[in-house]
Amino acid sequence: MKKRFLLAALPAMLSLVLATNAYAQIKVGVNVSATGPAASLGIPEKNTFALLPKEIAGKKVEYIVLDDASDTTTAVKNARKLIAEDKVDILIGSTITPNSLAMVDVAAENETPMISMAASSAIISPIDSKRYWVFKTPQNDSHMSTAITGHMNDAGVKTVAFIGFADAYGEGWYKEFSKIAELRKLKVVANERFARSDTSVTGQILKILATNPDAVLIAGAGTPAALPQKTLKERGYKGKIYQTHGVANNDFLRVCGKDCEGTWLPAGPLLVAEQLSNDNPVKKSAMRYVKAYEKEYGAGSVSTFGGHAWDAGLLLESAATVALKKAQPGSKEFRAALRTALENTVNLPVSHGIVNMTDTDHLGFDQRSRVMVQIVNGKWKLIGQAN
Repeated sequence: MKKRFLLAALPAMLSLVLATNAYAQIKVGVNVSATGPAASLGIPEKNTFALLPKEIAGKKVEYIVLDDASDTTTAVKNARKLIAEDKVDILIGSTITPNSLAMVDVAAENETPMISMAASSAIISPIDSKRYWVFKTPQNDSHMSTAITGHMNDAGVKTVAFIGFADAYGEGWYKEFSKIAELRKLKVVANERFARSDTSVTGQILKILATNPDAVLIAGAGTPAALPQKTLKERGYKGKIYQTHGVANNDFLRVCGKDCEGTWLPAGPLLVAEQLSNDNPVKKSAMRYVKAYEKEYGAGSVSTFGGHAWDAGLLLESAATVALKKAQPGSKEFRAALRTALENTVNLPVSHGIVNMTDTDHLGFDQRSRVMVQIVNGKWKLIGQAN
């Protein structure tokens, strides 16, 4: 009798065990561009997830990491798989703007919070029914555009030529930069585009040189952004060259080489963490990541892009601690609580700044999240706070 009872009860007991296991961990779906044109950005992000905590507030955390190969279609496919098959509580990704924008619809459809590691302000703004679920860790292109235009004004620049990626990253940068440039009396004399996979931009650069600009802004990311700069130098351009925070890693320095010398760019303070003054409010949190990453991957290996992944992990840890008081992982209620907790993040020190989010700001950065940097002798040199 006892044996028959145990056999009859076994399915119910098994279901209970499975249900308990489902609630025992937080599942994080990660989508990075670890291969393809954006690999120099995605690899340090992928590496960083191995450093994130495996437990939050007593709950185990599982990170399921997929590679979208810098491809928008694959990013959407990965996001759908992570939600439908892996039943993740939150999405983190993608590395680049086009892929992140494509993932927004998937996150919203499934009412799953998402933290992007891409820069464009269009990912989170304006906050509508879709972007209600979406947050991000890199500084906005609009935020960095004010830094660049401020530096140009101080340097006496009057005319600027623009060349950017022929995708949402380049378009976003042109939209924000040209708007702020007009307000600061800078004349944009050229607007050119190139693909991340292009091997020549000679035609675009010749058009830019014909306008004789005081400065050129290159709105690219990772190693592909070196191509316009090298072509400008080959063609004898002597004016000022600016890049965006999308190039802030050592792979860009390696590929661009001597042609990068003297380049200006705005960057997150993580890029020059050791050069920050001890009273800088971001130095401690930035150095925490530098030490953790370099302990695992070697001296000089740290990247600002890995920092965006680290910051996503810090946001998750902070929000999950709050959400677990209201619901359990694996439930719709937990996902909703996570979203609300992310939106109410206050005074959280991360590697790129101090986060204070609101229902109208799903980034939460202020002036403390950016500095101006120049490439000097093949290295990043802090030149001061961005205006």
